[in-house]
Amino acid sequence: MRSASADRKSYVAHLSALLARAGRNDEQAFAELHAATLVKMRKTVRALLPSSADLDDILQDGYVKIWRHAASFDPARASPITWMCTIMRNTAIDSLRATGMPTSELDEALSVADPAAAHTDDEFDYAQAEPIAREALKRLPEERRRLLALAYLEGESRTRLSERFGVPVGTIKTWLHRSLITVRKDCLGQASPVTAAAA
Repeated sequence: MRSASADRKSYVAHLSALLARAGRNDEQAFAELHAATLVKMRKTVRALLPSSADLDDILQDGYVKIWRHAASFDPARASPITWMCTIMRNTAIDSLRATGMPTSELDEALSVADPAAAHTDDEFDYAQAEPIAREALKRLPEERRRLLALAYLEGESRTRLSERFGVPVGTIKTWLHRSLITVRKDCLGQASPVTAAAA
């Protein structure tokens, strides 16, 4: 039975090969790359945009840029998903700025680490970390768990969350910041005994 790590490496290698072929103007390879990554790219862009934005147009612009610059992709510097997400995020930000919309909240969104950004030689034990993170989230109050899920999994804007929870945007930012700090501390506290026991 293949491990999750082996599957991840295989997936990354497959996408890297498709990008290399797309860089040589292989339309079939680009079509496969598009099909394999569309869900991830859609989530990446949606997390940065208000619901009124034209998601499909931005995705199309982003994929055009990926096609044009595929030959410059270097698998030694970044994973294919990280490289593509960066292009998509920049395309979304450019689109927001072009419409005159404020983009100050994007700094916080872009500072959140993307799990897909892990290199193929990443030795982090995701299998061990997942139950620790799940338990840390369970210990949060229900409202805070829901807030984190809506912000970081569903991609709701701080303004939309403010309306949903009936509090100012500044309060939403504070709640998110404090909740993330709480989860981080809890995870580190749980991970330390596990690491010590494994030593």
